[in-house]
Amino acid sequence: MVLFRIANFCSTRRIYAYLGCLYIIFYKIFIQWMFTLEVPWNVTIGKGLAIWHGQALIINKGVVIGQQCTIRQCTTLGQKQLADGSFSAAPIIGNHVDIGNNVCIIGGITIGDNVKIGSGSVVVKDVAANSIVAGNPATLKGSLNVVSNNNISEV
Repeated sequence: MVLFRIANFCSTRRIYAYLGCLYIIFYKIFIQWMFTLEVPWNVTIGKGLAIWHGQALIINKGVVIGQQCTIRQCTTLGQKQLADGSFSAAPIIGNHVDIGNNVCIIGGITIGDNVKIGSGSVVVKDVAANSIVAGNPATLKGSLNVVSNNNISEV
């Protein structure tokens, strides 16, 4: 994440973009090719993102990820191609979202705060806050009782 934050800083400020172009090339080769993480340097990611076993992680440009989220391996966050050939908007992920492995979240959808997404799920519709979803396509499996950000329990 430190390498991502440096690349993001360089790409969003014009003066540093010129100075940091060599670093951006290094980032593209080292992170995207060597680690098989496709995380563009201009994605909006909140503080505290945890990537567990990040191999085969794909995050498209335009995705917004909130604070204190967890993403596991083989996850795709991206756009879908529409019938007319254009692409949809990218997903918006809320705060404190836990995404299992091999999850596909595509389209211009919104994932609410404090959501848990089960492994192998395909999420193509909005998910309300404080929910547990799983399956293909992802369906509501339960809800979370949120007392505070540090105390989350299943209902």
